[in-house]
Amino acid sequence: MKRAVYPGSFDPVTFGHIDIIRRSALLVDELIVGVLVNHTKIPLFSARERVKMLQDVTKDIPNVRIESFTGLSVDFVRKCNAQFIVRGLRAITDFEFELQMAQTNKVLGEGVDTIFLTTDLAYAYLSSTTVKEVAYYGGDISHFVPPAVAVRIREKIAAAEEDENRT
Repeated sequence: MKRAVYPGSFDPVTFGHIDIIRRSALLVDELIVGVLVNHTKIPLFSARERVKMLQDVTKDIPNVRIESFTGLSVDFVRKCNAQFIVRGLRAITDFEFELQMAQTNKVLGEGVDTIFLTTDLAYAYLSSTTVKEVAYYGGDISHFVPPAVAVRIREKIAAAEEDENRT
């Protein structure tokens, strides 16, 4: 069985992420989307919320499973008995970093290869950071994320603003 892991923070999941998920799911028998719990960053959404959003937007793809993890991606890949890591490349600036990570993962996880997929040109500019910034300033994010994700982002931002106004 060919199994791959697509790791990331997905905070929030964007149309670019969904594009990579759909395309890489066609290449393997099972794709595990690994939601990284990074203790050095403060995400907008909890790991549980990000897993739920990803489950919602991928429910029509039968060979996709969503799980959260901590630690090194290569360790999670081994735990999942996967042979591949999937990474999306938006621009040449992504390539240098991703190549270093792929080479590092090759050393740390013998037998684990990295598959690079170039992002659809429609999403080449898109990042979760950009989505959050546009949303914080009241911009239209409907071109960046699915409607249900946009609603959750607006709710999170409104709740955060409400908390700030209380203090």
